[in-house]
Amino acid sequence: MDRNPSPPCSDAEEEEGDAVGNTVYSKHWLFSVLTRLIEVIAPAEPDPAASPEGARTELDEEMENDICKVWDMSMDEDVALFLQEFNAPDIFMGVFAKSKCPRLTEICVGILGNMACFQDICMSISKDENLGQVLLQRLCDSDSPTLLETSRLLLTCLSQPEVANVWVERIRENPSVYDCVCFIMSSSTNVDLLVKVGEVVDKLFDLDEELMLNWIKNGTCRSVGPSVDDSPEELPDFKIVPCILEAAKQVRSDNPEGLDVYMHILQLLTTVDEGIQAIVQAPDGGKETWSLLYDLVCQELCQPDDPPIIVQEQKTVLASILSVLSAMFASQTEQEYTRMRKSKSCFFLLIRILQYMEGCGKRAVENSKESEQEETGRTDVNEEDFHLKILKDICCELLSNMLQELTKENTLEGLHQGHLNEQTCSCAFQNLLPLYFASVESFLEVLREADQTLADNLEKRFPSLKVHT
Repeated sequence: MDRNPSPPCSDAEEEEGDAVGNTVYSKHWLFSVLTRLIEVIAPAEPDPAASPEGARTELDEEMENDICKVWDMSMDEDVALFLQEFNAPDIFMGVFAKSKCPRLTEICVGILGNMACFQDICMSISKDENLGQVLLQRLCDSDSPTLLETSRLLLTCLSQPEVANVWVERIRENPSVYDCVCFIMSSSTNVDLLVKVGEVVDKLFDLDEELMLNWIKNGTCRSVGPSVDDSPEELPDFKIVPCILEAAKQVRSDNPEGLDVYMHILQLLTTVDEGIQAIVQAPDGGKETWSLLYDLVCQELCQPDDPPIIVQEQKTVLASILSVLSAMFASQTEQEYTRMRKSKSCFFLLIRILQYMEGCGKRAVENSKESEQEETGRTDVNEEDFHLKILKDICCELLSNMLQELTKENTLEGLHQGHLNEQTCSCAFQNLLPLYFASVESFLEVLREADQTLADNLEKRFPSLKVHT
């Protein structure tokens, strides 16, 4: 089946008052489908299609078509309210408890996800403690489509301020959520599922630092997670950072937005000391994290043959990656992988980003002047400036740390390759001064040994440096 069938419409000749709200959908038809759904999970007589345990493992084609139509229809608020009025969530609870049919479970969770898009219904679903616990248990399902719809439903609820705290608290009190999420991130190859689970984790960490700290510290005891049967199964001793990295590797080529999500999760980890330590004190000393991020920025993002405008498109993922690299570089400069011998490509990339940003900044000023009388246009430019400023600040912090580690050998290599010249050095100094004066001064001393003429020219261009020498 390529896609859910189109919803049925009521004929004009149908009984007056049969339409659901202001729609053309039939109340009678909807009610009949819900009734048949109850019969599917609680048949009056044994069904030949049932499994030995007495429950169907597959839906017949007609029932699947009809329940998929309800799935489509539930995107309409009037239909969603009708389903709530007739206790559809309770019926779906019965499905989750009794059905052995993955497709049916997926569809029912999907319908709830559509219903949760409407605030009042979302509040009702969220306040139902039994339903909330059952939905969290769906994260331990072995069926990827069901996991995808469950994650979508959770993200919808977490995105509504009125009920977000209810779900955060519920998840914090349910340790199996951590196990199941880590299991998905570390083992799934379904990119759509990984992206949606990543969005859930990103939202959770953004909403609640305490939950993030709990997950960072987790993995110190054996976990209980998904199983093909109803009995618990021991899983590996999950750590949050390796799981995030594994998911990022899966999505990096197929889904740029998903990569952005996972890089932001890592950035959120670095906002607390425990998160930084979780990254740099991994069994490999953080080498895998550094290697992945270093490879992304040096081989895939903001390349020399890209137009400068690429910084606009990649600003959020660049900011997240560089923020993590900066935190790692500052906390573990003695590590082999962070030394300038290994990191010079990243150093030159930072200068290139700053150069590109100068061009973007000039265009932003021009656009601002052109749209000076247009309120919406001015707001967009200001928002763009804000994100670019964040990226610039992160670039400058990492660049200043790297400048202090730059050796004469590194500098000579950069000069020989053309990465270091008066133009690139001037761009770096322009952005770093006066805040990072000590770093610039340190680099200038090394530059004098490699190219006295270039050092003299830079001193003339930036008089404040000459005063202090």
